[in-house]
Amino acid sequence: MSALSLRTFIFIDALQPQLASLMGTVSRGFLPVPYVAASFIEVAPGMAINRLTDVALKATQVQPGMQVVERAYGMLEIHHADQGEVRQAGHAILEHLERREDERLKPKIVSDTVIRSIEPYHTQLINRIRFGNMVLPGQSLFILETEPAAYIAFAANEAEKTAQVNLVEVQFFGAFGRLYMAGSEAEIDCAAAAAKQALAAVSGKVQETPKDK
Repeated sequence: MSALSLRTFIFIDALQPQLASLMGTVSRGFLPVPYVAASFIEVAPGMAINRLTDVALKATQVQPGMQVVERAYGMLEIHHADQGEVRQAGHAILEHLERREDERLKPKIVSDTVIRSIEPYHTQLINRIRFGNMVLPGQSLFILETEPAAYIAFAANEAEKTAQVNLVEVQFFGAFGRLYMAGSEAEIDCAAAAAKQALAAVSGKVQETPKDK
């Protein structure tokens, strides 16, 4: 397994209602409900995620919500009402990979933006591509982009725990993860701070940039 890169490995203690509901609109597996525990795992190359799904399902009673296989990356989301089942599934995956949790990549914030008092035409553009709540004219909009992509789920969940905001869109896989949240100026500032603090607290290997090589 030395050639495999463990890009994301993150445990979520309780999926918040908006995030669980948004996942239900985009998942092709077994849909989560609010407050179940979940884990997101992302690896490279992408096809390797199939073996990890097999390992998790044979070792525990977790339900798979999403399995996405791309050329470069593969992503798996698993959940269960019992946190112990989800943690055990994660342990089985790490054991199979012969990796420790801290050998995952540390999440990196690629970009973050807050747009104040968003314009009506801008809201229409965003609302046409979203799977969550709508952003309304005059609200503040928080946009966050992470690498690896799947860490965006953890950021979204922690932000929703902390502030009264509307979850507009989350993109869980690909080269980068993307989060859109809307609400009042004060609540968006609170949500943005919570999301960034949560990501900063995740341990892991720091990703190399081209200038580091």
